[in-house]
Amino acid sequence: MAESKEFLTGRLMVVAFEGWNDAGEAATGAVQMLKDQLDLVSLAEIDSEEYFDYQFNRPTTTFDDDGQRVLVWPSASIFGPGSTDETHSDAESGSNGDSEPDAESETEAGADNVYLLIGTEPSRNWKQFTTMVLDVAVAADVTGIVFLGAMLADVPHTRPISVYSTSENAAVRTELDLERSAYEGPVGILSVIADAAEKLGIPTVSMWASVPHYVHNAPSPKATLALIEKLEELIDVTIPRGDLVDEAVAWQTGIDALAGEDEEMATYIQQLEQARDTVDSPEASGEAIAQEFERYLRKRGGDGPTASGPGEPWRSRD
Repeated sequence: MAESKEFLTGRLMVVAFEGWNDAGEAATGAVQMLKDQLDLVSLAEIDSEEYFDYQFNRPTTTFDDDGQRVLVWPSASIFGPGSTDETHSDAESGSNGDSEPDAESETEAGADNVYLLIGTEPSRNWKQFTTMVLDVAVAADVTGIVFLGAMLADVPHTRPISVYSTSENAAVRTELDLERSAYEGPVGILSVIADAAEKLGIPTVSMWASVPHYVHNAPSPKATLALIEKLEELIDVTIPRGDLVDEAVAWQTGIDALAGEDEEMATYIQQLEQARDTVDSPEASGEAIAQEFERYLRKRGGDGPTASGPGEPWRSRD
């Protein structure tokens, strides 16, 4: 198993999937912004009908740049720095080389060690899918994997978005001051890949953002922003925010306006605020917060990231 110091300094693969693991499109949104920032090439395209049920994950129709109608099929892609041959060459010679990068090349140096997996969560053959993903990771000498997810939760939109980070790797937990998840219950593809990776000796970290369930029909730029901020703590790349900050402000302002016209909704949000502020108080223990997180995951069950009821407010913090 890799030493803890190798997690932050090694080659990291960042993973996010649309669907069950991606409330408010926050996780895939964060990885897409990272992809737009880095100069990466496709290492593997996973679009086989072996992995997707098209009645569950339907293809979509859109128009290309030339105005032609095209079908977009569910898929997943792995991206990395340079070509596949260059990647293997770098792996054989060492990722850092003999020269030390100067300050201007710091971002590029970090980018050289970042790989991405983004796409639609497969609907079948998860074990085979996982093997394919990890074969690419091993070939690229990936030394750690960061999984991004987002769930609908009983949290107020007026407070900072909570991101709960865990690891099954004892050395990584010590290095990054994380907890180990005690969750037992249904899981998504992220957990399946994480379990297989740890068995191969590739340490993993999981980062989940909590998205207010009462605005689940729209993307959540505030949750995407929270994941990006956490992600930057692990990788040596600064991710430009672009319009994301303004979009997050507009998202919150829009919900404020809706709540101002709905007394019941406003009262419920106040209850969530009180619960969140109580847990964020200095008196709240980390164990109590973790227990609330696990309880929520159990309530979520196998039907995807849905919220628990207003009577049991979600509690978590960074």
